[in-house]
Amino acid sequence: MPLSVEEREKFLAGPHVAAVAVEAGGGRGPVNVPVWYVYRPGGEVVLVTGRASRKAQLIADAGRFTLLVDQTSPTYRYVSVEGELVSLETATEELAREIAVRYLPTEAAVDAHLERIMADPEAVVAIRMRPRHWHSADLGRAS
Repeated sequence: MPLSVEEREKFLAGPHVAAVAVEAGGGRGPVNVPVWYVYRPGGEVVLVTGRASRKAQLIADAGRFTLLVDQTSPTYRYVSVEGELVSLETATEELAREIAVRYLPTEAAVDAHLERIMADPEAVVAIRMRPRHWHSADLGRAS
């Protein structure tokens, strides 16, 4: 059964590891890779990655991508959003920290992660997507 707007936005805002899918071109299937991200209901999906990464380059070329989050224990549910690229710009350490604290267990782990990825700040980009198309379901909910 589909999630309500409020349910799907709340679920997407949770600290799930997401899968990003983006057109790969050349007659190949899409690239589909795990990412950390942040989302606030009604806002944009934001992820941080290497500027030279294949996913960043493909997203820039395609101008859009899909993000999927799911819950793999009862009750099974998922939210998939697809939308256009709003911006791809140099990431700030503040944004990288906001995302990292959602996934890493300690401040020391967050600091170590940021020291590694922000060693060359110009090499890290923030990718922003405005969700346009939503697909969601709670597979354990009766119709």
